Amino acid sequence: MKPMQMGKPDIFDAALYLRLSKDDMEGGRTTAESNSIANQRELLRSFVKSHTDIQIFDIYVDDGYSGVNFDRPEFKRMTTDIEAGKVNCVIVKDLSRFGREYIEAGRWIEKTYPALNVRFISVTDQFDSKTADFSEKSFVVPIKNFINESYCRDISSKVRSHQKIKRERGEFIGAFAPYGYCKDPENKNCLVIDAYAAENVRKIFSWKMEGFSLGAIAQKLNVRHVQPPKEYKKTNGDNYNCGFRSSDTPKWSAVQIKRILTHEVYIGNMVQGRQERINYKVKKRLDKPKSEWVKVENTHPAIISRNDFYVVQKLLQYDGRASKTSERANLFSGFVFCGDCKSPMIHRVNQYKEKKKAFYICQTKNKGGDCTRHSIPEEVLKRIVLKEIQAYTALFVDYQMIMEELCEMKVSYDQVIGYDTQISRLREEYNRYDSLKVSLADALKEGLIRTEEFDDFRESYGRKCEELEQMIENQRKLVKQMFESGMSAAALLKDWKKSPEIRNLDRILLALTVDKIYIYENKKIKIHIRFQDMIEKMEVIKRFYADYRTEGRNGV
Repeated sequence: MKPMQMGKPDIFDAALYLRLSKDDMEGGRTTAESNSIANQRELLRSFVKSHTDIQIFDIYVDDGYSGVNFDRPEFKRMTTDIEAGKVNCVIVKDLSRFGREYIEAGRWIEKTYPALNVRFISVTDQFDSKTADFSEKSFVVPIKNFINESYCRDISSKVRSHQKIKRERGEFIGAFAPYGYCKDPENKNCLVIDAYAAENVRKIFSWKMEGFSLGAIAQKLNVRHVQPPKEYKKTNGDNYNCGFRSSDTPKWSAVQIKRILTHEVYIGNMVQGRQERINYKVKKRLDKPKSEWVKVENTHPAIISRNDFYVVQKLLQYDGRASKTSERANLFSGFVFCGDCKSPMIHRVNQYKEKKKAFYICQTKNKGGDCTRHSIPEEVLKRIVLKEIQAYTALFVDYQMIMEELCEMKVSYDQVIGYDTQISRLREEYNRYDSLKVSLADALKEGLIRTEEFDDFRESYGRKCEELEQMIENQRKLVKQMFESGMSAAALLKDWKKSPEIRNLDRILLALTVDKIYIYENKKIKIHIRFQDMIEKMEVIKRFYADYRTEGRNGV
């Protein structure tokens, strides 16, 4: 900045500077100009009228900007006019309107403006740099600026505390609702479904479940001229900035699609507090670890079912290993692994006399590594996996009928638990460790072990007993849950069991039923099925039912 011409002008060309932060606004409303701004304008105009040596050059209004820094558009414009020699007097209602960061405010008032020969007036503080003495300049102003910053710090702390409480209650505190929702007109802390955007969200999830890549989904939306979130919100009157770099022709991107597909807000969960500001002076936000996010379930209407959301998360996990050049991932991409080296199997297609044959081979071997091909034709793998899934589907159908009959027989779940060999085995193991723990006292008395060994063994056996107790309790809870609530315990499996005559295998069915598939040499296959513990309990209940019916017929 170049200093302005020295000397005291007869008439000062004044900039009236007005500011109001969002925190100061009534009820959080964002109008073009708030009443407080209007009041500031009236006060400053009245002040100028009573001073014949001052005339208004322009009025600069930062409405909705914090005072913790000077990165404000109208303040910058005012500074430009000062540097251009158009303004030589700055007038504010009070020092807090000028700024609440006392070091930076002091720099402008005590150094920058005097160097530029700019008169500074704070009306309600009765401060005028033209007439102020040394004590006012060196003591009063810094103290008031410090008080203003302390106030700002206190307000920031209170706001953070208030927001924390709201998050923990599951209230929405964001400035803009996530795409697919809008704020409830009667309660801005509640989300309601935006019908148009929600339908697009459903399409995005549906396309993903059909096997389309993120880029392909984005392209589908762009071809249909669907507005991306930022432009859609702007069309609805929101001054929204999503953080993405805009272009002349805004388009959907793979990043935006993934954000939507992984956001739990669409299943009715409120997840907030993912980021936090460094402090009240710095706008930059830092990502917080997932363990510190605030999550509250079932706070608003869901757009996507929990089961569909789970399937999509699985597909996203597996599709990350899919071909980057394909619009769709192949059937087993991400699911199939080498049984020996555990690396992913890769998809290959051979063509002979216009006939294509797809198969999978070990990735390690394909790259020249120390493993074998483990080759298996895709059609063979499909038949084996489909047969396995069909078998489990039949088990669910049997289980449903068995549960209905057991309920009619008034069989208690305690009877079933007593029949569970896994629980019996865990109890036997618990009793063994408990006996060992009891015998430690005798071993110590007889001098067979030292005190240090006694303490170590007691801690080790005690810890093992606690683990086994928890395992037994988990098994009991699982049987009780399945017995008392029937198939509701397997809610995530509703899509799996709904069709006992599954004829075709697709990626949705794989995601619902399979965790991993391991291929060994000689085409040996090991399939890791989801909900394996639940399936084991279903087998227990099925065996119990068969024996119970047999005993009943034999009159036992």
